[in-house]
Amino acid sequence: MERHPSRKAVLRAALAAGVTAPAVLMGVPALARTVAPTGTAPEPTPACDDGDDPTPPQMEGPYFKPNSPRRTSLLEPGTPGTRLTVTGYVFGLACRPLSGVLLDFWQADVNGAYDNAGFRFRGHQFTGADGSFTLTTIVPGLYPGRTRHLHVKAQAPGRPVLTTQLYFPGEPRNNTDPLFDARLLMTVRDAGGGREAAFDFVLNVPQTPGPGPGPTPPPGGGGWAVGTAYRPGDRVTYGAGAYTCLQGHTAQPGWEPPKAPALWRAG
Repeated sequence: MERHPSRKAVLRAALAAGVTAPAVLMGVPALARTVAPTGTAPEPTPACDDGDDPTPPQMEGPYFKPNSPRRTSLLEPGTPGTRLTVTGYVFGLACRPLSGVLLDFWQADVNGAYDNAGFRFRGHQFTGADGSFTLTTIVPGLYPGRTRHLHVKAQAPGRPVLTTQLYFPGEPRNNTDPLFDARLLMTVRDAGGGREAAFDFVLNVPQTPGPGPGPTPPPGGGGWAVGTAYRPGDRVTYGAGAYTCLQGHTAQPGWEPPKAPALWRAG
């Protein structure tokens, strides 16, 4: 059966068009997939289609510490290990990005050890206005019983905390770690002597994907406007050009038709 791009994938592509991100990840859905031993692809990270489930939780483990420093880089001078940059977005249940989401990361060092006395490889940050985040760290080491993973807590303002873990595709221990969940695989590639990864979180935050603060334009068209709920097939004018809506959405700054080819077709 033919699979169409999810709303989340389309929105991520539109968001990426207006932000800095590794070029290989631009416009590519961050739904992590890997090939199982049977040769089939396991269930992907929830695609945030209407009615889909949020990112699955996982246990906190014994090494979490509160009050981590606020920072987007966990690296220190001379930090050994393979550099890793993780980028992504945080969405609510209607596939709209969530700003101000607290993301608290912690992980093992290159030798598989956690810093329980201090805050090495621990830090928190908040998503930007477009729901994006970037974490600079290293690929964590292995320790007995576990595959490679990152820990994270995610909390939208005034909402419950999601505690979960992120995994790396192609790791031999993925097949033996009892906590491993293929739905939490990141998309990972080698880049410039390090690695780049992507993952999008879907939090259990109700959202209304319908009309925004502006009126829904009639099919005959009108000027593009922030806050307007557009439907597939709606036509608008922007600048000197005419555009046709490809995907239902509520217009936001940075999603102007020339900047969002995933949402608008010229003509």
